[in-house]
Parts: sequence; structure tokens; C-alpha cells
Amino acid sequence: MERDVRLRLDLGYDGTDFSGWARQPDRRTVQGVLEEALGRVLRLDPPPGLTVAGRTDAGVHARGQVAHVDVPLGALAAAGSPARETVADAEEGWRENGSQWLSTVTRRLAGVLPPDVRVHAVSVAPEGFDARFSALSRRYGYRVCDAPGGVDPLRRREVLWYARPLDVGLLNAAAARLLGEHDFAAFCRRREGATTIRELQRLEWTRGADGVVLATVVADAFCHSMVRALVGSLLTVGEGRRPVEWPGEVLAGAVRDPGVHVAPAHGLTLEEVRYPTGDELARRAEATRRVRTLTS
Repeated sequence: MERDVRLRLDLGYDGTDFSGWARQPDRRTVQGVLEEALGRVLRLDPPPGLTVAGRTDAGVHARGQVAHVDVPLGALAAAGSPARETVADAEEGWRENGSQWLSTVTRRLAGVLPPDVRVHAVSVAPEGFDARFSALSRRYGYRVCDAPGGVDPLRRREVLWYARPLDVGLLNAAAARLLGEHDFAAFCRRREGATTIRELQRLEWTRGADGVVLATVVADAFCHSMVRALVGSLLTVGEGRRPVEWPGEVLAGAVRDPGVHVAPAHGLTLEEVRYPTGDELARRAEATRRVRTLTS
């Protein structure tokens, strides 16, 4: 029986014209576009299904997104061979030419994908790898411009214009109160059967030489709308409308606060997903699948 090969895809996309990552009927989504492209390149009908590290919302971008897909070795051999020649012994061809096949598949994906989504690399996933459950952390960036004249037109799709001046010191003072493992129910949209306990490892604001203020947000995982809700609450502190203590008080309440406004999607970009190495991949995936509870 022909075996499957698990592939890791490193990819990026401009989320402006997508209805988020997850496949939806009659909507243009990143997953739908990518799976259709994989089906064409690998000549598989139906196309293979993707598992992603982080399911981004409509309008959110990604530079460092990661997904995995299981494909039949024969389909990979046929797609990766020159002129799609028939490979008599796929296993032998894989051992001899596997890296070349993957490079060819990467180029062919670039030829069929639209310009707002790119697969930067296709590689063999190591044993135990799961794009979603093996991840150690995800790093997001949220970009804000508070210049009176607005955002550079060439960056309008990835930078939010905020009409009031922001104090980075106030932003960081409020952010520090949110770090650690907490129940982030106050900043998440609840989903049946899903936990809202997360470990927020980093939340830091910096102003670049171009004047754009960047929030770097790192956690083991994020629940739905969490980053944008955190950013939205902190921006009100940065402009001086709320006290530094307010986001921490909202967090402690563990109930969604009507005063928390979710920041617009287009300022948010998934920058990086980090994974362990070797045998830790499978152990990490097993541990992540367990529902978390707060320890005293």
C-alpha cells in the first residue's frame, strides 16, 4: 500500500481579500485557495487537507504561517519529476531525488497561486510534527501609526491609523500587567468546549524610526480575537483615556468587558511559529491536546 508523506509548508499571505484562513462555502479563504492549488499541482481530487498553526481571521496577514499536509508519495513523485514523468519506483526516486521534487512542487505552487499568498518552502516534516499542536509559541505583530497625516499609502493594508498620539511608556506599563498564564476570557470570544487559559510570554511596544508603533505579542497559543482585543484595550491606555491598571483589572474579571474594543484586523500579522526539535515534537503535540486548567 502506498504511503503518505507529511510535508511542512512555510507560507505568507496578504489577508485583505480573504475571509480568513479556514475554508468556508462560497467564500475566498487562504485554506481553500491553497488546497485547490495543491490539488492542481499534485493532481489529487479531492485536494489534500491542510492543518495550520494558527487560524487567522478575515483581514489578518501572515509572514511566518506554517501548515502541514499528508500526500501520497506517488502523487508527489509525479508532480516533482521533470515533465511529470511516471516514476516506476517512487520509494527509490524519493530517496534519490526527494529534495528536487520538493523544490519543483514549490515552484509549481508559485505558478498557480494568486499573488496574495505564497508558499516560501515545502519540506519533509520531521517525525511527530503537527503544525498546530507541536507549536511552542506564536509571535504576532500589530502595527499602528499615530502620525497626524495618517499612514504611508504603501503600507495602508498592514498598518492601522490611530487618530490620537500614543505614549509607548504607558502602553508597556499596562502590557506588563497582562503577562503570564491567565484565563483570558475577558479578551476572547468563547467557543464551546474550548479553554481560554493561555500563557502570554511577551507583550511589548516599540516605536520604529519610521514612527510606526509595533506591538510584539508572543504566547503559547491564542484564543479567538485575543490579540486584537488586547491591543484594543491597550490603545485606550496609550492615548491616556484609561488608567494603566485598567487592562489588568479587566483580565482579573475573567468576563468579556464591553469596554474592550477589538482592534481592526488589518494591523495584525502572524510573524513566526516556533517548534521544538527531535523527539519533543510528538510530546509537545500530546501535551497541547490536553485541556488546560489554571494551577494554584
